[in-house]
Amino acid sequence: MAYDLTDKLVIAISSRALFDLEIENNIFDENGLQAYYDYQLEHEDTPLELGTAYRFVKNFLAINKKFDDKLIEVIILSRNNAATGLRIGRSLEHYGLSIERSGWTAGTPVTRYLEAFKVDLFLSANSQDVQEAINAGVAAATILPHAHQNQDDSDIVRIAFDGDAVLFGDESEKIYQQYGLEAFMKHEMENAKNPLSKGPFFKFLKVISDIQNRFTMEQSPIRTALVTARNFTTYERVLRTLDAWGVRVDEAFFQGGVRKHEVIAAFGADIFFDDQDAHLADTSPFTPSAKVPYKK
Repeated sequence: MAYDLTDKLVIAISSRALFDLEIENNIFDENGLQAYYDYQLEHEDTPLELGTAYRFVKNFLAINKKFDDKLIEVIILSRNNAATGLRIGRSLEHYGLSIERSGWTAGTPVTRYLEAFKVDLFLSANSQDVQEAINAGVAAATILPHAHQNQDDSDIVRIAFDGDAVLFGDESEKIYQQYGLEAFMKHEMENAKNPLSKGPFFKFLKVISDIQNRFTMEQSPIRTALVTARNFTTYERVLRTLDAWGVRVDEAFFQGGVRKHEVIAAFGADIFFDDQDAHLADTSPFTPSAKVPYKK
């Protein structure tokens, strides 16, 4: 019987999101594709350095140890040529990552294959691919450079999310941007009992919540946090929305405009998803971070 991805949590990730390929990417930019391929083949036995999303992927894969059947599937989807996959494969072996499936498109946009692989989350360093994934209704984010790797031995997956335009739709965000804070606050309080619309990461959060529900709260291998710039006076609409969706977040922080990076670092996030460059510029030096674009 063919292997079925339908009932799995499927994360598709580019090789540049999983490993640090900045040197190799510079070779490609400066000397072209052939020089890039030659360099990769010459260094096929040299393990790559860890990339921004490595710990996030490693801890997610550890969840499979708790089940007889694999629940988490991580697939490498790369614009690279299959010939460069040899070094990626050797690096996976070196770090003990159990990733058994991959796709190498030799420059073709990888997003055309997301549906075929039943992808729930797509992470890439290529912002164009991420934008196309978001447009197609797949949770996706552009991985930002992050040099510091958390050395904590915990295998709990810790994920921090922004609210508006990430978990929720962007209509309230647009009111804030267009008319200011006072209009935003008034709108949210008037609509406190009306659930927010579903954002690009709703489906991913729902799948996570379904996994969490298989465990007691104390034993769950996944812990989530909502870290929003919203003021606490707008909390009612947020909490009613999550309740209406039948999902949970373990921790919630209503920052009221206070910078997010210290709270997210204290939470110990393996990754933080936000739509705003200003927040991500603060968080990315301390926490692996990824930008969620607006749907076009």
